[in-house]
Amino acid sequence: MRSLRNGVVKVLVILLVNLLSTECRNPILHRVGGGRFSWNPNINFTNWSIHEQFYVGDWLYFGFDKLIYNVLEVNKTNYEKCEDKDFLTNVTRGGRDVFNLTDAKVFYFLSGRGFCFKGMKVAVLVKDFSEDQSLEPPHNNQHGDHDLLFTNNVFSSYHYVSHIIIFLAIFVFQCFHM
Repeated sequence: MRSLRNGVVKVLVILLVNLLSTECRNPILHRVGGGRFSWNPNINFTNWSIHEQFYVGDWLYFGFDKLIYNVLEVNKTNYEKCEDKDFLTNVTRGGRDVFNLTDAKVFYFLSGRGFCFKGMKVAVLVKDFSEDQSLEPPHNNQHGDHDLLFTNNVFSSYHYVSHIIIFLAIFVFQCFHM
């Protein structure tokens, strides 16, 4: 009976330590170019992207006139040459389109139909959150180019789960001491 109690307590302590040492962050929706409809030739996308921090799980929002422009994910070579052939993903759906940043890598996007040559291309460096341990909120800028997708506190779900684990640990400990 004593070894069972010790085993349960050890498991609960390990779970609690792992839970409390895990850092998480809510995904952010980045408005490409900084505005609601800013996927157009009049934006410096390089300047915009270097002032943003992108992490796995974040989203890009492209707002544009789909009859004129499109959004294509391409490889580095096609990005550099502004080639819209052999694209990886056609992000274009309705002109207010989102793209999930699923991997830690550089993503390349451009607008075809010749608009890439007018500056409609952006490279986005995506990091794992664990690579950048900063828990600072995203910097606010005058363009309002990103929104929290979830408005709850960064640690709120972990906070509640940790309370449950502590409660269970106390409960199990009390049960085995009776």
